[in-house]
Amino acid sequence: MNDEQRNVLRYKLDDMLEQARCNERKLRRFRALELTLIGTDSLFELIAAVLFPERSGFNWDLVTLLLLDPEYEVQRILTEEGVNLADYPSLMFATDKDSLDSLRQISLFPLLGPYRRKKHNVLFPCKKKAPASIMLLPLVRRGRLIGTLNIGSFSAERFMKGVRTDFFEHFAAVFAVCLENATNLERLKRLGLTDTLTAINNRRFFDQRLKEEIETAKRSDTLLTCLLLDVDFFKRVNDSYGHQVGDHVLMEVAALIRAQLRGSDVLSRYGGEEFAALLSKTGEAEALEVAERVRASIENHRFETSDGSCFQVTISIGLATFNSRLDEHSMLIGDEYLVGETDRAMYSAKEGGRNQVVSVGEIRLPVKQSAEVLEEA
Repeated sequence: MNDEQRNVLRYKLDDMLEQARCNERKLRRFRALELTLIGTDSLFELIAAVLFPERSGFNWDLVTLLLLDPEYEVQRILTEEGVNLADYPSLMFATDKDSLDSLRQISLFPLLGPYRRKKHNVLFPCKKKAPASIMLLPLVRRGRLIGTLNIGSFSAERFMKGVRTDFFEHFAAVFAVCLENATNLERLKRLGLTDTLTAINNRRFFDQRLKEEIETAKRSDTLLTCLLLDVDFFKRVNDSYGHQVGDHVLMEVAALIRAQLRGSDVLSRYGGEEFAALLSKTGEAEALEVAERVRASIENHRFETSDGSCFQVTISIGLATFNSRLDEHSMLIGDEYLVGETDRAMYSAKEGGRNQVVSVGEIRLPVKQSAEVLEEA
């Protein structure tokens, strides 16, 4: 072997070593991101970790995610986590498999190539700069397409046919598993936080959300109104028509209340014939209007017995509004105090003749209690 051949061989070896080092660095980055995905605590954190990876580790210019969500389940989960989906245009949803397949060209394998505006614009809804090349990674579970992860580059040479996709395919498989697991976990959580009769949230869920909503109202300096709603003379319904009819009344009352609330509002069965609701970013005046609509809709509703005869029920509603801007002591108000004041308003509605709405207004700690708490602090 002469010197020229040795030099050529040396260059080839150096090139192979550099490529091996590059692949090792790339593998470490993907492994680190995969460990992050596995360790996330919520569905949104999982999605955010992929949509917004560390720029130092992944030089991806654009990342979008399209998920198949025919029952709007994922969207409901994220909304209940407090995510405003409108703030994340890079997160998209398809409501039927046909629309997803048409975008993915019914492919279960990565697609690389140049960006074509007419063909790929829906996957990259960017208002500024469009990518020059793209990689579309299918998210597959048990042979079924559940979404597509879309990566764009401003470089035309970045994602071209012939580029190896081993790391990306492995990453997409891990992400699909994590996505499925996170969704299943949320389903299990909701099974334990849902009232089986009315199909709305239960007391446990309400208690959890109440603490979160109060803290959010304190941090963001916004209003929070709590409602307690109690069906009047419900025992008479059970005694007169039987418990089966009573159950149907509770189911219909829950549906009537839900119909008057926003999707972001929290509605729970608080116990027996009593319901509770949390209206975030809602003051007393607006909450009174909502409560009155609820009261009227129930009063005007005709409930039926098994033999087809009709009867009516009414509801008493109490409400209290938390306003952290009232004074410095309002920041000391906790979940038990807010519910206690709301409960007081509800019992005032009962004692005042039922079938009415009573508000205690914007609450604050009593002066004596405020002083005691401050002294203890």
